Amino acid sequence: MNSLEKKLIDRIAREGPITFESFMAMVLYEPENGYYSGTPRRIGREGDFYTSSHLHPLFGIMLGWQIREMWAFLGKPDKFCVVEMGAGEGFVCRDMLDHFSGSDGNIINEEDEVFYSSLQYMIIEQNHFQQQRQKDLLIDYEDKVLWQKNLHDAGIVTGCILSNELLDAFPVHLVTMEDELREVYVGHDSRGFFEHPGPLSSEAIKEYVMDFAPALERGHITEVNLRIRSWLQEIDAVLGKGFILTIDYGFPAREYYNEDRNRGTLMCYYRHRLSEDFFSNIGDQDITAHVNFSSLKRWGEERELRTIGYCGQGTFLLAAGIDREISRLAGSSKDYLSELGRIKKLFLPQGLGESHKVMVQYKGPGLPKLQGFSIRNQVGLL
Repeated sequence: MNSLEKKLIDRIAREGPITFESFMAMVLYEPENGYYSGTPRRIGREGDFYTSSHLHPLFGIMLGWQIREMWAFLGKPDKFCVVEMGAGEGFVCRDMLDHFSGSDGNIINEEDEVFYSSLQYMIIEQNHFQQQRQKDLLIDYEDKVLWQKNLHDAGIVTGCILSNELLDAFPVHLVTMEDELREVYVGHDSRGFFEHPGPLSSEAIKEYVMDFAPALERGHITEVNLRIRSWLQEIDAVLGKGFILTIDYGFPAREYYNEDRNRGTLMCYYRHRLSEDFFSNIGDQDITAHVNFSSLKRWGEERELRTIGYCGQGTFLLAAGIDREISRLAGSSKDYLSELGRIKKLFLPQGLGESHKVMVQYKGPGLPKLQGFSIRNQVGLL
């Protein structure tokens, strides 16, 4: 039994069964012991999972081109802040700054120089181990990158709030439809941890299901992510004018909560192995749930954060011009074919091109039309 398991058992002994959301929050974020709170987990081939930023620098470069267009729409302000939450190793930041500074061999023009000079990058990172790793990676950009522990410390910004695979790690409530909607709790006895249905812990859960999943049938188990709403509230408080660029795996509500997905989307990742065993490797495995992008849209619009684009990652990258960057790479890379194989995983359906979605919300006057959604914009599905 590790120290985190003991904390969970002690809490359950004091309080009785706890909500799955409370269990997931402790497993992932308990100070010093949680999956994301202790020594940084290895991500990539030798870790538990990999993200788009680990596949190839072109991912960060393409996001940079889209953000450059956002900067231009806002009138090319002298100070444009990219605030990245959940930056992982810091690869997106490094690859974006390398490209627009010309450090990666990119031939920059005068407007690139103006954009780069206006750019201020801020990383929100609470884990001091992870923050130090990011600082080591970004040592060449000490004048460009700032770190804060919390979003509210960013001040009021004009720019873009960026996240890649952040929302899927928000703790979620687990619910099941019996004769009525019930919530899943986690208990513990001599046999170990176990799931236990009980009454809803919050009226907000019932309201969520009525809004996004009113037709759940008996036996349906699924997730309710209420933390997205408070996350948008935090963003609204700091974003004076600009964009929210969210990349994650997920679906619109009608697809998320249909009968074909009646076991929900919760998954555990441990050394690239997937399972549904939430009670193994506690503190040493990731637990994630897909994102209901319809909730992101609806709750954003409550705060005048308008959704202006939504589509698959592959379509977004192709529309943003990844083929142009691939052609540039072909003329400069000595290992082009190997790199191309990794790049294809970014946009092909059998890679991350269809499982991952890109969504952009906007706060400010006017109605931007962004290059990344010029091939397909599926906001109507939300």
